[in-house]
Amino acid sequence: MEPANEVVGVVLGSRDSAPLDYWIGVEEGKMVQLDDLVVLETETPDGTPLTYYGIVDQVTKRFEGNAFDTDAFHVADHSLPVEVSYAAHVQVTRLDPEVFVPPHPGTPAQVVHGEAYQKALYFDRMDRKVPIGLTRTGEPIYANLEFLDGTRGAHASISGVSGVATKTSYATFLLYSLFHSEALGADAINSKALIFNVKGEDLLWLDTANSRIEDDARLQYQKLGLPVGPFQSVRIYAPAKKGVNTLMPDTGGRAIGVQPYVWTLRQFAEQHLLRFAFVGAEDDRAQLSFIVTRVEHRLAEVAKASKPHEPFLTIDGTRVSTFRELVELLDNALLAQWVPHAAPGTQDAFRRRLYHSLEHIGHLIRGDEAASKHTVDWESQQVTVIDIHNLRAAAQMFVVGAILKRAMEDKERKGTAKPLMFVVLDELNKYAPRTGWSPIREVILDIAERGRSLGVSLFGAQQTASEVERRVVANAALRVVGRLDAAEAERDEYRFLSGVARVRATVLQPGSMIVAQPEIPTPILLRFPFPAWATRASEANRGAVDERDLFSRMQD
Repeated sequence: MEPANEVVGVVLGSRDSAPLDYWIGVEEGKMVQLDDLVVLETETPDGTPLTYYGIVDQVTKRFEGNAFDTDAFHVADHSLPVEVSYAAHVQVTRLDPEVFVPPHPGTPAQVVHGEAYQKALYFDRMDRKVPIGLTRTGEPIYANLEFLDGTRGAHASISGVSGVATKTSYATFLLYSLFHSEALGADAINSKALIFNVKGEDLLWLDTANSRIEDDARLQYQKLGLPVGPFQSVRIYAPAKKGVNTLMPDTGGRAIGVQPYVWTLRQFAEQHLLRFAFVGAEDDRAQLSFIVTRVEHRLAEVAKASKPHEPFLTIDGTRVSTFRELVELLDNALLAQWVPHAAPGTQDAFRRRLYHSLEHIGHLIRGDEAASKHTVDWESQQVTVIDIHNLRAAAQMFVVGAILKRAMEDKERKGTAKPLMFVVLDELNKYAPRTGWSPIREVILDIAERGRSLGVSLFGAQQTASEVERRVVANAALRVVGRLDAAEAERDEYRFLSGVARVRATVLQPGSMIVAQPEIPTPILLRFPFPAWATRASEANRGAVDERDLFSRMQD
């Protein structure tokens, strides 16, 4: 049953009231907490009804009338009579109508729920609402889909301390809410999600129900209008295992139901992927960019001249079937032929980095027929999980860059924002750092700046937003923080938080987040439910997994 609205106090006359903030004195026996929604109903001097909606962002208590700190001891032993002041500061979120005058001292203040609560946070003005969590009192909190699907904005930035802030858990919850609520409507069935599994195997079980979910979490999903269960329509990819000829996924706890992924040599050439093979190698040299670009164009010409659908390359009559063969051919003959005027030192730097990339991504680029059947395909299912957690940093960079580049080019070719695509990427500060340059950084920046018009929305997670390219963070319509390091909380990237909210962010517990969105003038603290999908092998119903995967193999 919904809690009733109740008068808890009045606007104070001992402290200044302003149109956008004021203090209330709390009546004896009543309680007001941070995040409570407060409403005042009054009139303007001409008799026009005026309603102030606001949220409590600070609560204080003090003795009134005592002159010395030691008076507190006398009050405690009942030798000194004193009155207690219990006051709450209210940040106004909405005025109806928008008449900006201060509230009159003595005006009764109510803590509200239901319809007034919806108005206080502008939920009544959101035509397409996405449930994003619950208040401390169990009220649902929404985001406007128009700021996630590109209509008026896109992208979410999620920051917090690793292992405590539950950043990836919240990003996947946002996806679950988008796909399983009514927000997307008819667009939901065709919308896509690309999820990069960066750490551990947490995201390799999204298609499996969580066997440890409890009744409290089920009730939370019910309040949000969401079903309790795993993601539907999921395909999971893992990199091909290194050092074996047979294509098999390189995973740990889950191997059945996971598809291996590689690139053919032809795709490597056609899609201009050489630039991503150099990310994360030795020191960066600007002179290399000319050689990389030149070699990419020559490889693309070779691929274009080859027979359609051949996974290998034929260069000057030589069949190239492995990435190692391509590297050695470039080293021994092609480099001098294709870029004859490059300085010898720059050519040597190119060779060093090329061999460095061979060590880390050579097993992901093949020229055999099997490779043609094991590239990442996100068209046939709603959610595509791409595992990279077992790869070295250089290989992770290659996979992320190559897939995001192809996704953006596919959207550009289609020329329409729909179907929508949502991208979940953790450790964003590694892929789009504030300083330095890399081709992946440029791809992510392109998504941040142009993704909105193409229907691509990035849910980026990072420990420190201060280390992410500014324009990526600035373009995020939804800004979310979990537990923050105290020093990080003082950085400019968190200016959207009030002083009290910054302090609260340093003590948040897992499952609690502070969310800022464009239509609500103050950040809101929320809680989100325990995942209804498994996040580790111990939570998965293994019998259901094995049965489903067996059926899948029979269908194939």
